[in-house]
Amino acid sequence: MANSAQREGVAAGATLNRDAAPGETLLKVTGLQKHFPIRKGLLQRQVGAVRAVDGLDFEVKSGETLGVVGESGCGKSTMGRLITRLLEPTAGKVEFEGKDITHLGVGAMRPMRRDVQMIFQDPYSSLNPRHTIGTIISAPFKLQGVTPEGGVKKEVQRLLSVVGLNPEHYNRYPHEFSGGQRQRIGIARALALNPKMVVADEPVSALDVSIQAQVVNLLDDLQQELGLTYVIIAHDLSVVRHVSDRIAVMYLGKIVELADRDSLYKAPMHPYTKALMSAVPIPDPRRKSAKSERILLQGDVPSPIAPPSGCRFHTRCWKATQICTTTEPPLLELKPGQQVACHHPENFEDQAPQDTVLLTVAKQAAELVADEVLAESAATSAAVAAEVAATPAETPTASPAATAPEDEAPAKEK
Repeated sequence: MANSAQREGVAAGATLNRDAAPGETLLKVTGLQKHFPIRKGLLQRQVGAVRAVDGLDFEVKSGETLGVVGESGCGKSTMGRLITRLLEPTAGKVEFEGKDITHLGVGAMRPMRRDVQMIFQDPYSSLNPRHTIGTIISAPFKLQGVTPEGGVKKEVQRLLSVVGLNPEHYNRYPHEFSGGQRQRIGIARALALNPKMVVADEPVSALDVSIQAQVVNLLDDLQQELGLTYVIIAHDLSVVRHVSDRIAVMYLGKIVELADRDSLYKAPMHPYTKALMSAVPIPDPRRKSAKSERILLQGDVPSPIAPPSGCRFHTRCWKATQICTTTEPPLLELKPGQQVACHHPENFEDQAPQDTVLLTVAKQAAELVADEVLAESAATSAAVAAEVAATPAETPTASPAATAPEDEAPAKEK
């Protein structure tokens, strides 16, 4: 947690972001795509493309924290660089405070850089080893032509105190600091111009567990003090749960589930999300000898050069049917605040109840799913169905308690 000196430093020199009221849409992304061309031959003709990001739709509201999770190679970091305009999108639209910034040039983007900043994954490679910390953190002021009150040096020293470093470190070099301290320097540089939104790409993945807690708590304190909006990209589901208001789950360039934190962890709907949640270790010594309930996904993530047709997760899913191979499921809001792209969602009635014949690959994948997981899924589905039935605004079309076990039973018999 930030100490009293840090809080006093924030209160003394920082101002809250009041341009966008809390709850208003700050960032809106529609159909965002990024395809990296593959060229071969003497003439370097394009023979294919890596579909790193292939159609994203989401919004980020002012003052909230959106967590983005998924396996390595799913396009999380590319998405972060697209919304900060460090990469040029192939297609789609990025709107910030209602203004389309998708294809703005360098000159037009310069004023926007004050409002959108990024914390990079590697705290060492993102810092120039030839420059002192004072030069690194003061660079945004020089690039934007901003002269802070009291001078640049005083403001840089104040930022160092805000992130928990000694102002006397002004003249030191990056190699003289630990990993956690270098990450704090990156945070100080991102906060130099008092941005409205900060995109943090794996801000704690390279740090020790004890240092992770310090950096996460620092980010939380800074958000409360400065009114920041975060998009945090991470692998650690425990960190994401601690800091996020809403969570987007990505798989192979697409968002497969987007929900608020409590709904996602209580009753995940997409099978891929359920598999991710089952991999989170439970710090309970009494469970050390218990049978593992982790869902082991078979195979590797398909290549983004030639992703599978239909639902991209059907090659590893234990609920996949024929419709999953031919029709791509849209991202629909099945429950208030919970959007899912799945024909046979967990903990909810099937969106394609007429298709119940499992694929061969699904039967093989189901053998890796523990009986306890399937039983828990059926019980949760029944509870969610009862909750939905008790809501006057919605009328469920089928009982998931009756559908889910029927779909899963043939797979377990194989």
